[in-house]
Amino acid sequence: RALQFYQNQVVTALNAPMQDFITRQEMCWIATSDQEGHCDSSFRAGPPGFVSIVNARQLLLPEYRGNGVMASIGNILQNPRIGLLFLDMLHSTVGLHVNGRARVLNNDEILEFSDPQPSLVEASRMKGGRRPECWISVEVEEAYIHCSKHVPLLKKVDKQLHWGTDDEQKKGGDFFRLRSS
Repeated sequence: RALQFYQNQVVTALNAPMQDFITRQEMCWIATSDQEGHCDSSFRAGPPGFVSIVNARQLLLPEYRGNGVMASIGNILQNPRIGLLFLDMLHSTVGLHVNGRARVLNNDEILEFSDPQPSLVEASRMKGGRRPECWISVEVEEAYIHCSKHVPLLKKVDKQLHWGTDDEQKKGGDFFRLRSS
């Protein structure tokens, strides 16, 4: 069964429906590991289209202040292997895995693309007090579906966000009470 899946469902570039799917997503999970293989999986979110499609073989993911300790960036600098999981829990309950190689780019570097999308130019600038610290460029090596059977269908509810704060209570930074008093 696995061989048949790899032959029929795993591709080395994002087709048009996959690209369209990514541009509609508001969240994804990013998995990286350091040079010794110690893994980290993190959640990322933003407005639809926060992950930019450069072409069928390249994605750009913004990294903002507030993404914790930026372990993903540290890992990528040691080991370029990356896995992204886009799960549409708000509409279709389908998911898309994207695996490949990553590199870290600064804001000026993304503007050097031969034809930067207007959304990238805008995202690289300060907006609402937020500007990406850097970007993760992902060279797609494989992409495949995550079936919807066990993906929950959720309803979106607005929540107040506290961008740029260092207030522990607002960030939920010590929710599990591990810091000594």
